[in-house]
Amino acid sequence: MGRVTCTAVPLDPSFVGRSYPPTAAYQVGREKIREFADAIGDDDPVFRDREAARAAGHSDVIAPPTFAIVVAMSSWHVLIDDPELGLDYSRMVHADQSFRHHRSIGVGDVLSTTVHVDGIRTAAGNDILTVRCEIADAERNPVSTAGSTLVVRGTSEQEGSA
Repeated sequence: MGRVTCTAVPLDPSFVGRSYPPTAAYQVGREKIREFADAIGDDDPVFRDREAARAAGHSDVIAPPTFAIVVAMSSWHVLIDDPELGLDYSRMVHADQSFRHHRSIGVGDVLSTTVHVDGIRTAAGNDILTVRCEIADAERNPVSTAGSTLVVRGTSEQEGSA
């Protein structure tokens, strides 16, 4: 076994506590909801049919609960594009995801996201980044909180085989 030195730069732990300004608006459309429901294999009519959604107490088609990941991931560019953080997207893997919904996401919602860096730690030669995305509607009312754990592989020197 030899010593392997990685060229990736570790993430700066001083970023913990940093928040970024709200992202540009994301408009939720009927077709995006249908495509997402198709992708996850959920045929619930409230995700496709306005009348079924109304019968269930909604004003229009709603999105599956995990649709919030579409909005959250579209906001990650603020982290990826921040040269001071130094996140190498090619080394990043999505390790964990959680959602806390304040209400359903539906057709016509105009959503923006405020990204918060809640944690950065190193484990087994990797940086582990904990991110919280606060998703709000056009009136800034909370819609969903998406928590993500991202692993940036090989960011510190480690022992391994050459």
